[in-house]
Amino acid sequence: METKMSFEEALARLEKIAAELEQGNLPLEQSLKYYEEGAALAQLCSEALKNARQRVTELSAEISAADRKTEE
Repeated sequence: METKMSFEEALARLEKIAAELEQGNLPLEQSLKYYEEGAALAQLCSEALKNARQRVTELSAEISAADRKTEE
């Protein structure tokens, strides 16, 4: 799996894997490989969302601090 995948690319690949697995017609070994890849992609997406939330929190704090300075 590509390690420099964007959130959107990882999510799209995860959705494709989920669709393949939901069909239920893959050999067991292929299903396991997809499951492993899907788990790694889910982790990548989760980490990207966590980082985005943290950045939004930081930006919100910076804006609030700037607003307080303006009000002084």
